[in-house]
Amino acid sequence: MSDLLAGRADMAAGLAVRGADALGASARATLVSHDVPARLAAADPALWGPAAEPAALARLGWLHAHRHSRDLLPQLAELAAELDDLDHVVLAGAGGDTLAAEVLAECLGRPVTVLDTADPGPARAALADRPARTLLVLAARRGLDRATDAHLRVYRQAWADEGPDAARHVVVVTEPGSELAARADELGAVVIPAEPGTAGPWAALTAFGLVPAALAGAPVAEVLDEAEALTGALDRDRDNPALALGAALGAAPGAGRDTIALVPDGTGLDGLGRWAGALLADATGGRLLPVVAESPDSPGATGPGVLTVGLGGVGAGVGPGVTADVAVNGPLGAHLLTWAYAAATAAVTLRTDPFAAPPDPADDDAAPESGPPSSVEGAIEVYAPSGAPADLTGALRWLLDGLGEREHLVVTAYLDRHADAAIAGLRPLLARAAGRPVTFGWGPRRPHHTDPRGRHLQITGAVTDDLEVPGRPYTFAQLQAAQAAGDRRALAGRERPVLRLHLTERAAGVAQLLDTAGRTRT
Repeated sequence: MSDLLAGRADMAAGLAVRGADALGASARATLVSHDVPARLAAADPALWGPAAEPAALARLGWLHAHRHSRDLLPQLAELAAELDDLDHVVLAGAGGDTLAAEVLAECLGRPVTVLDTADPGPARAALADRPARTLLVLAARRGLDRATDAHLRVYRQAWADEGPDAARHVVVVTEPGSELAARADELGAVVIPAEPGTAGPWAALTAFGLVPAALAGAPVAEVLDEAEALTGALDRDRDNPALALGAALGAAPGAGRDTIALVPDGTGLDGLGRWAGALLADATGGRLLPVVAESPDSPGATGPGVLTVGLGGVGAGVGPGVTADVAVNGPLGAHLLTWAYAAATAAVTLRTDPFAAPPDPADDDAAPESGPPSSVEGAIEVYAPSGAPADLTGALRWLLDGLGEREHLVVTAYLDRHADAAIAGLRPLLARAAGRPVTFGWGPRRPHHTDPRGRHLQITGAVTDDLEVPGRPYTFAQLQAAQAAGDRRALAGRERPVLRLHLTERAAGVAQLLDTAGRTRT
């Protein structure tokens, strides 16, 4: 355990933050002197400056969402009882609208099947699992993106083929008056209203986060109780764990530690880091770089420039053998409210707009580039940018060698995150080789911030068993290829280096790439 954890802990509602004052004491004092705890608890939209005030005014609903969401519980209980024969809950939506729900359900031990990619593999696997007993939850603030529309279409086709009433199988979570709400009326589907203006990782305690888990049988009322128990601490200067955490995060860049390694500490809630990382990226616009580490001893989890944060369930601190600068332990509902408050507080210190509209998503109608690969080695085609070596090892080394002192590598896999899950092992291998922060994400879920410090590795893969989209002139594989091409085009527009590796045979390509990365040194 880090010596930093030996100091006082901020505790409330069963949640404890230890070690934060070693880094954040001065930032905390400044926040208190400006009355930030009380102002944030009261949802003051002026905290982030005049330019940010209009967005904050519309998007601070997460502060009280746990109270508003109680109104949903009777409807959810009634709906779950009515649809108790539909025991396979599938959540379809864009990554920002599904991540909180996926992590919440996972942490509560009732995972749902999530479809947030155009890769045909997950869609085929989900369709093969009891379509007649499937409840499809569509989640979007406004309208459906192309991938979610495709998932709805293939399910409606499957239900039509089997004969059941499609409307009974669909639940929609969206903002009142949205395009999706109108479409739900046409479908005859149940609509559950979401908190207006609250989306992405901020929406964990709204209908976006709670509905899929509740319909899968998770005890979401307990989560709301845990969040409510923390509320009384949020306007306090002391014994306010969310303030302590936010102050430490906001002070980290000034101390030369702008990489935040989120490490599971072995006491439960292992998936929470994925959501917390997305929240920090959203709130700080690239000032903090969240890295979700696989384990405490993973490359990149510690080191110069890194603030290591251990996350876990209720416990005395961190699990055995875990080294962390800051430890956050407590019940899930308290975690969800604490991290949102901390991210908003860190944004005050860093002078970022935590609720700025995200960049437009990558164009999912982009035509993939034509032209031959730079080289072909085994099951991998290399598409190297101008000036990079054409061979696989040389291109990877060029990508890593080009990382400056304040740069990081972003790895995005447009693959099947279940069947091709082993590719996630690339992150620690490249982090060890680079000696610089490396993040990993599944396309198109990766946050698209405008951080200018990233170099990019994109991995795509051949599709051998494609899936038609009923009523559309494209397939799932074609849509996925267009998403990946749109991502590359957006990065090129920001003048960021992108190396693309295409796996002509996925399993062999994954194994080959992991082997090559393991032998690559800068």
